[in-house]
Amino acid sequence: MSVRAVVVGCLMVGAVGVRAQSADTTPPVLESGQTSITQDSGDKLLTPEQEKQLLASEDKILHFVSKDTQLPILAPVKVRFVSRDSVAKDLRKKFDEDKGAKRMERSELVLKKFGLLDQSFQLKPFLLSLLTEQIAGFYDNKTKMMNLLNWVPIDEQAPVMAHELTHALQDQKVGLTKWDDNEIEGTAKNSAEDTKHIAVDETDTAREAVLEGQAMVSFADYALETNGHPGKTLKDFPQMADQLAQGAGDSSDSPVLSRAPLVLQQSLLFPYTNGLTFEQVILTKDSMEKAFAGVLQNPPSSSYEIMTPEAFRHHLPVALMRLPDVHPMLKDAGYDPYDVGVMGELDVRMTAELFGGRPLAEALAPAWDGGVYYAAQRKSATAAEKSTTASIALLYSSQWKNDDSAHSFFDVFEQELPRQYDGLKRRKADEKDDSERVYSTKEGDVLLTLKGKSVWVSEGFELPLARKLRDAVDEVNVPLGHGPVLTAGVREQGSGIRKAGPVEGLSHFMGQFGMMRVVLR
Repeated sequence: MSVRAVVVGCLMVGAVGVRAQSADTTPPVLESGQTSITQDSGDKLLTPEQEKQLLASEDKILHFVSKDTQLPILAPVKVRFVSRDSVAKDLRKKFDEDKGAKRMERSELVLKKFGLLDQSFQLKPFLLSLLTEQIAGFYDNKTKMMNLLNWVPIDEQAPVMAHELTHALQDQKVGLTKWDDNEIEGTAKNSAEDTKHIAVDETDTAREAVLEGQAMVSFADYALETNGHPGKTLKDFPQMADQLAQGAGDSSDSPVLSRAPLVLQQSLLFPYTNGLTFEQVILTKDSMEKAFAGVLQNPPSSSYEIMTPEAFRHHLPVALMRLPDVHPMLKDAGYDPYDVGVMGELDVRMTAELFGGRPLAEALAPAWDGGVYYAAQRKSATAAEKSTTASIALLYSSQWKNDDSAHSFFDVFEQELPRQYDGLKRRKADEKDDSERVYSTKEGDVLLTLKGKSVWVSEGFELPLARKLRDAVDEVNVPLGHGPVLTAGVREQGSGIRKAGPVEGLSHFMGQFGMMRVVLR
């Protein structure tokens, strides 16, 4: 099922803001292996009369959203009420069948290799629990159906409807099933496919932020309209967007989210917090038409543009690094292709925050000037070994706008290695000069290199091969210190490359399920 879920929880709408349900209400958790959740006896279900009342209000809310966004109503929007058990079953089915879910399982090893997830962390069962905790309604692109949950109190349903009806109008405008899915099945098998993949790597993540950012604008405007400020919008109360963004870090009433690794928390929040900020800039500095229909027709293609709206407004090119043809070298060394992609500004922000704290992340992310990674898997690895990071070797090259930022990123990455690898040993005798750091680990050699504004990381490749790969990547990205400007865009039909970098892919995949209630405080 292709869904766009809104996980607003139990909302309490204030004059210019919202807050989530009280901390003493703990949603059920879908554990690994479960296919359903028994209806909680504590749920107070909507009565038939309440459901009828909500159905009667749909048309009024739809017309409000259409006026608010200037997106026309081209067809009625179907609506139904669903139970908690039905949602749990649909969620489990989507995880078992959705191509994004299957790719996410594969990307789990890359996230762990980067140190963004602990080795013992089990991504799929945790995501099932997390999404089950948060989901409170969704719009289905395929059936064109808005699904309302019959256990959410009636006075908290209207904001959900405003958010989801925005997705319905977006769908009628551009067709979300294709517009929001540029992911391509299969692993890149040659250099040409690598290049195509890099050019479109962040497309879906950027588009997800557009969709949820627009829906957040509708949500905020509806809250103002129905709470004492008729005729007013987010442009009149910009502090409302600030409140939503600032409240996003509080997960005290969300037991599963509060235990989630930073990369999961930030990946879930990005489309809503940064998407709202992006849309607010376009709305304030341009127009309603450009912020909605205009952005849908000509959307951003990178997390950099979402995080730097002025770059999008002024059509600044996105710095994308190139990869040489590494396939012959890796094949001769006994490796198969596993994953390739961009390490964008969003990746850098999360990596830097996890390894060095939020102040460092806020300082480093704007200094990012391009990044690319490639993961390969040893052909000789056993079936059991292929489920671990020991079978994966990884290269990552990043470029920065100044030497100091490159040096800071190099330092924080190196300082994280002892926490990532037990028994880490530095081999100074094998270092060619001061620019290199060479380490031994149980998963193979590690090579770090700092040259001016360029940082190189190799984990798992044998040292001679790591140096060959580094030199080849550097050669096609001359001059060092400034990422070559390429054109980012949507994929070509029929190309057989795999899309989605480790964090961007995670953000887009989870974004399909919905909005976190923590952003609605």
